[in-house]
Amino acid sequence: MKKILIGLLIATAVSSCDIDRLPYTSMDEENIASNPDAMVTGTYAQLKAWSDPMHRLGEYAGDNMMIRGSSTDAFYEFISYARTPNNYRLQNFWDYGYKAIAQSSNVIKMFAEGQSTEMDNKLGECYYIRGMMYFYLCRAFGKPYYQSPETNLGVPIVNGTPDDVFNDLNLPDRSSVKDTYAQAISDLKKAEALMTLDKGAAYASKGAAQAMLSRIYLYMSGTYKNPNAEYARLSLEYANKVINSGKYVLLAREQFMKYNTFRPEDNKETIFAVKRVASEFSGDDHYYGIGGMYSNIGGMGWGEMYSSAKYIDLLNETGRNDWRPDHYSIVDARAAFIEPTYSKDDKGNYTTVFRFIKQDVPKNAGDPVTLSYVQAPATINGNTVTCKDGDNVYTLTAVNAAQQTYKIAYADGKTYTGMIDYYISLNRAYPQFYIVKCSREGEESQLHSPVISRLGEIYLNRAEANAKLGNYGAALNDLNTIRNRSIVNGGYTSIDAASASKLIDKERQLELAYQAERSYDVFRNGDPLNRTYPGPQKQFEDILPTDFRVTYFIPQDAINSYPGKLTQNPTSN
Repeated sequence: MKKILIGLLIATAVSSCDIDRLPYTSMDEENIASNPDAMVTGTYAQLKAWSDPMHRLGEYAGDNMMIRGSSTDAFYEFISYARTPNNYRLQNFWDYGYKAIAQSSNVIKMFAEGQSTEMDNKLGECYYIRGMMYFYLCRAFGKPYYQSPETNLGVPIVNGTPDDVFNDLNLPDRSSVKDTYAQAISDLKKAEALMTLDKGAAYASKGAAQAMLSRIYLYMSGTYKNPNAEYARLSLEYANKVINSGKYVLLAREQFMKYNTFRPEDNKETIFAVKRVASEFSGDDHYYGIGGMYSNIGGMGWGEMYSSAKYIDLLNETGRNDWRPDHYSIVDARAAFIEPTYSKDDKGNYTTVFRFIKQDVPKNAGDPVTLSYVQAPATINGNTVTCKDGDNVYTLTAVNAAQQTYKIAYADGKTYTGMIDYYISLNRAYPQFYIVKCSREGEESQLHSPVISRLGEIYLNRAEANAKLGNYGAALNDLNTIRNRSIVNGGYTSIDAASASKLIDKERQLELAYQAERSYDVFRNGDPLNRTYPGPQKQFEDILPTDFRVTYFIPQDAINSYPGKLTQNPTSN
């Protein structure tokens, strides 16, 4: 009797001892045919392990966060741009992505369409997962679409287990970026057609397929300077389908500020999320979830990565967000996902400080310029505000006394701007601006179901697509729909060709932070990434969208065990 190896990791071709079988062993073909639910559930199961490295690749390479110092963990390469092919987290992203492709493909090959509405929906879910995986893999390992997609390499297209897995494993090399995107689009359109049931945001749906198509076409829509109108129109078309369906609702401001606490199935704005549950973690395992690096909650989590000064400045651009417990006032709703760790002295009191960022004096000639935080004890006496740093006492100049922002003429001859605040505890030299957007789902812990698509993104997709088509009035309406939700009466008064890229990019950064989108958003529009803020990263380096490090290397283990040629990405510009 023929055996089907469920979950065969085709395109990664890992060693035989690591081939996954679901459930747990090989299954008779007859048993599989009578139990398609197990196969589809197994396909979703691959997303759980995939979503962790997916987040780290996308978010750590951006400018929303910083880390307290260098690390021996493989994820530090994502932050430092020290790209190597020998990285186990990169390998996991590849492996579980292709496991999901393999398992979904096997379901698609084994079950015919038209048997029932329920079975067609299951097939649609598999097409969605497969298309999504090709897109996510291609945006990590392939260059941005506007850069010669016909010749740049994407990833191998291998749709299912070959009929003869022992004698027919000469698999194809990487397809072009263009062809990989085409495969993703084909799968997602098929998913859109087959799925008619809505089982909630923890499952793929017609809306999820349309949301992903809106994003993919946006990635294909060129840059603001050289847009591709055809793909911008298609992104707009699919954004309209999602928005006009009426199935999803933007949360009101107060609810949105608690977005991270809602389960996917209880959140009307979430279109699709990779569902996680507490029983999947035990004890200290929560340390190793996505949120565990961003915060420590109830003693759970490493809390070694914090919101970047750049992101904090964006949050404060319209007005100061005051996180002090006895002054708590949030201007931008997105600031509710940041929690500074204010500390008290031995008497149980907060220490008032003037916090600012200064430029360090290089220790040796030729050393790179760096920035660092200063938290100088401050005294407020009527309208006079002073602070003491070392032996120097400074009288501060008000920028906005009501918001307690001031300037300091510092001893190095430079003038810096900062704010009166309470002392925030340090990890090494960095104030701990905890990020909780990836924590507290349904409980006081690090539980988090990574969001793949939500309605807030779709409005921003439509805004960008309209701007690239020159429809600035429509773009402004959508941009302000999102902005006014977070900042009361904070909408922009106008947008045009000169300002569109800046305003839309800023709003995407504010809105989609810590959802693994930022670095890709920067590079796909032909912009450089700059991380000029305190942290161990190269603070004054512009990473150009044409830099070879924008793409990750194909994992070396995948190349070594691949049954066929698997071309590596270039190792220099």
